[in-house]
Amino acid sequence: MNEQTRHSLFPAHCQVELPPDIHPLPESVNAYFVYPFTLEPHVLAVESNRRATIAAHAARREAYLRAHEDEKQRRKREALRRIAPGFEPRSAPLVPVKTGPALHQQQGEGSDVVADRGAGGEAQPPRDVMDDLVDKLAALESTADSR
Repeated sequence: MNEQTRHSLFPAHCQVELPPDIHPLPESVNAYFVYPFTLEPHVLAVESNRRATIAAHAARREAYLRAHEDEKQRRKREALRRIAPGFEPRSAPLVPVKTGPALHQQQGEGSDVVADRGAGGEAQPPRDVMDDLVDKLAALESTADSR
C-alpha cells in the first residue's frame, strides 16, 4: 500500500477519543479473582466418583490378569502331569515307585538271586538287562504256546 491509500482509509479526523472516566481495567482487579465456592462440592463429588471408577476398573483388570496367569499355570501343570503324573514344579523331584506286577516281579527276582548262590555261598554276577529281556520273552512265548 502506498502512503496515500493508507491516509484515505484511516483519516486523522476519525480517531476515537475516550472520555477520561472510562478505563480499560478498573483500578483494582482483585474483584475478578474471586473463587466460586459454590462449585466445590460438585467438583469434589465428580472427582471422587471418577477415582472410584478408575480404582474399580484397575481392580477388575488386576483380577482378570491374575486369573489369566493362574489359568496359564494350571494348563502348564496339567500338561506336565499328563507326561509325569503327580508332578508338581515347586515340590521335590519325583521318585519312581514300583507298584502292582512290577513290584511282585522285583520281589521274585530278589528270591532268584538267593537261589542262584552256589554251594560255596558265593553270589552269581549280576544279570545283564539283555539276559532279563531274553528270559521274559521266553516266558511270554511259553505262555502263548500253552494256550
